[in-house]
Amino acid sequence: MSIEDKIARLYKDWSGSEAFKILKLAGSGSYRQYYRLTGASGTVVAAYNADVRENLAFLKFSRHFKAMELPVPRVFHTASDSEAYLLEDLGDTTLFSALTRLRTRENYIHPDIVKLYLKVVEYLPRFQIIAGHSIPFDYCYPRPAFDRQSMMWDLNYFKYYFLKLAKIPFDEQTLEEDFNTLTSFLLEVRADNFMYRDFQSRNIMIHNNAPWFIDYQGGRKGALQYDLASLLYDAKADLPEDFRSQLLNHYIKVGMQFSSSEETRFRKYFDGFVLIRILQAMGAYGFRGYYENKPLFLQSIPFAVQNIKILRERDQIPVRLPMLMKALDEITGSPAFSGIKSTKSDLTVNVISFSYKKGIPADESGNGGGFVFDCRALPNPGRYPEFSDISGRDKLVIDFLRKEPEVDAYLNHVFSLVGQSVRNYTDRGFSNLMVSFGCTGGQHRSVFCAEELSKYLQDKFNVKVRLKHTNLTIE
Repeated sequence: MSIEDKIARLYKDWSGSEAFKILKLAGSGSYRQYYRLTGASGTVVAAYNADVRENLAFLKFSRHFKAMELPVPRVFHTASDSEAYLLEDLGDTTLFSALTRLRTRENYIHPDIVKLYLKVVEYLPRFQIIAGHSIPFDYCYPRPAFDRQSMMWDLNYFKYYFLKLAKIPFDEQTLEEDFNTLTSFLLEVRADNFMYRDFQSRNIMIHNNAPWFIDYQGGRKGALQYDLASLLYDAKADLPEDFRSQLLNHYIKVGMQFSSSEETRFRKYFDGFVLIRILQAMGAYGFRGYYENKPLFLQSIPFAVQNIKILRERDQIPVRLPMLMKALDEITGSPAFSGIKSTKSDLTVNVISFSYKKGIPADESGNGGGFVFDCRALPNPGRYPEFSDISGRDKLVIDFLRKEPEVDAYLNHVFSLVGQSVRNYTDRGFSNLMVSFGCTGGQHRSVFCAEELSKYLQDKFNVKVRLKHTNLTIE
């Protein structure tokens, strides 16, 4: 039985009816596969993963967090062999994609994104401390705690999949001694809270203008500092240092209310956890990029290198790590790693929704050309009173349009046409492409299509996407 057959049967077992649409979602850094299923009972997300122990950890944690009234997806149904399960559909907007969409210049964080990050930071200690003190740690996988073994796994991941594959010279015995020194230092921290493990912007969904949390199946006992380090030094999020400081201070203000940890002690170990998190991430970039030959992962390396430079300049890790620091200086001093960043396309794709009543938007880049797609032949939610006060960014409208086969076919044609131009423009070094979607009122169909294209481009291409809804009061 294929995976799609398995999840289709799971949907029917849950809802009593067939799913009339199954869409495979874009992959991530894991081997899990996700699908969006639509049927008479609505839209759900199906997850498939042959690693049953990992699934059981996610399912057990999900039920625990939901019982604690934390914003995580509801689990609707699970396969008898626990290889697949159905989840509440939280949409496609992650904190990372929202951050990227609203970032109009370097080191700029949109006020709406600032509010979201502050809210995320307020939720974090609720996962770690409040829910963490009663969580079923016996389901943690692959380790019950972020202990010495776990840390050494991460450090050796960095050594073998980044240093060796990138041909960075080091003395193995001295580096091993540094790994033991760093690990011993980090193990001085009290570690009986829940450590989310992969608390970063792509694992935080934005649903109904609020953060929701996913992908905590790797959670285990650990130190509070690790998850905050993961969020603030999330490589491609590339948060400005002053914003990181603001979030660190906010976390300490909020989190210390629930913890017996002292601020001075929290700060003493924070950069050490930043360092081990960056090294783990670089190991992942090396494994996916160098070993599995997936260049997209190499594009995160320059951001990680910049974070290492910041750590080296701060110099606040109070233990000697001579060989590790020498290797890191070799990395930060090499133009090869900052050069990976230059492979990023200079192309900016401006995606715009508009109302034909107000005319087609002008191309502000001055280049002319691009695409204008007429959405007025698509099924119109605007004809129904229940959709009158909402837009193509709202779940009710999204669900309405996604269940219509002609909308799916229309978007596939759009993706093919625009994708061809993006590839060509990137190869030729062009800087701008404009894609506009129009409908009668500029509220439903055009907005939905513009949002879908933006997500497609961000998933498939290394280009900057600017999204603008000309007929919505709030973009």
